[in-house]
Amino acid sequence: MKTLFWFKQDLRLSDNQGLYEAAKIGSVLPIYILDPNHFSLGAASRVWLHHSLKSLSQSLDGKLAVFQGAPLEVIRQLVKKYQIQAVYWNRGYEPWQISQEKEIKIQLDKEVKVQEWSSFLLWEPWKILKADETPYKVFSPYYKRGCLFADPPRDPLGSPSKLDLIPVKHHGLDYLDLLPKVRWDENVLQHWNIGEKSAWKKFQTFLAEGLLYYKTGRDFPAQNAVSRLSPHLHFGEISPHQIWSVVNSQKQDHNTSSFLSELGWREFSYYLLYHFPTLPTQNFQSKFDYFPWKWESPYLQHWCSGKTGFPIVDAGMRELWQTGYMHNRVRMIVASFLVKNLLIHWQIGLNWFENHLLDADLASNSASWQWVAGSGADAAPYFRIFNPITQGEKFDPHGEYTRRYVPELKKLPDKYLFCPWDAPKSILEKAGVKLGRTYPEPIIDLKQSREEAFQAFDQMKD
Repeated sequence: MKTLFWFKQDLRLSDNQGLYEAAKIGSVLPIYILDPNHFSLGAASRVWLHHSLKSLSQSLDGKLAVFQGAPLEVIRQLVKKYQIQAVYWNRGYEPWQISQEKEIKIQLDKEVKVQEWSSFLLWEPWKILKADETPYKVFSPYYKRGCLFADPPRDPLGSPSKLDLIPVKHHGLDYLDLLPKVRWDENVLQHWNIGEKSAWKKFQTFLAEGLLYYKTGRDFPAQNAVSRLSPHLHFGEISPHQIWSVVNSQKQDHNTSSFLSELGWREFSYYLLYHFPTLPTQNFQSKFDYFPWKWESPYLQHWCSGKTGFPIVDAGMRELWQTGYMHNRVRMIVASFLVKNLLIHWQIGLNWFENHLLDADLASNSASWQWVAGSGADAAPYFRIFNPITQGEKFDPHGEYTRRYVPELKKLPDKYLFCPWDAPKSILEKAGVKLGRTYPEPIIDLKQSREEAFQAFDQMKD
């Protein structure tokens, strides 16, 4: 039997349920389709996708066929040309994917066997519901009462024992035009290795060096206590089932349970997106429709470029520029600064992250920005405003992270690193810091901006 397997966000051979099942019943035509009409990729994601597809193609002996266009048309042509009898894929969960897959299935069902499989989430969103059959809106009961009391995640599959691949003519990877004309990506990619083998290597390193310190260390950006697997997970170079299975088999303690709950947050983000598909574009809590967000601000460019005058914020935004990644604790700090100190709409921040993060993920990005803004499900209270000075002092106490990305302050003593404006003139001179010249003055007054945020919140309530 000839089966066309449509790769999507599952760019791996192991624990790929759709591919595994296709290989069991005969020869396989492996394809990837870039659909410019529905699939909007940020610049950083395009770069990762290029290299991930390249790695996958090498694993398939160069027989991954890539196409650009409407998936239904591409698949139909291939079905006819190569006498395909079945079409398999692993389902997606973004709103456009759900509607697209439904339409393709309706159309192709008349011609070939069509089957979708599950390889992207641990629990299907429609299976985890409250007693009244409505979806959860708070993480803790969703995870503890819903997920952990549901059927456990399936065991991961190996790679297909045999892959009889059908070679086809196609334009090649460069036809997708994923790489930028100005090659800024070369510097970013110095920090990453991409593909299934690299994902597993990174996972093994985390198990050996990071998991033991995860619970307490994950909030400290200078420590090597987080997995940095998020881009690999997003593109499916490693599966959540593989990660869950391995971590769950470790000695159970507060580190393993804390890490598994973070996988739970990923599930919760997709759960929310599935049940509330306007999550990326509308306030989850409609009362925030009346909040006086700003869509334009002279301070926005300072935030984007890491020149706000607040060192921990600038360090995070520069880390993003230089590496395509930002530590999660720092993401919360820079997001809070944008939406609460600058009162800029969370969608502006979401769009910036979507374009610049290598792990840009519609579900996680939307849920996280709304969480920080206070408008989301199970959100942080609006009055919880991260203070960038105390956050820096608490979570980067020796300044290793901040000095790495804000080197113009590297000679400042720890005492003044996160508030250089408080440093005596003699200390600034000794450190080679000239505020307003070598490093920006703060673009806002923190106390005043906090008061304005509370006033805006009160205005919304009125």
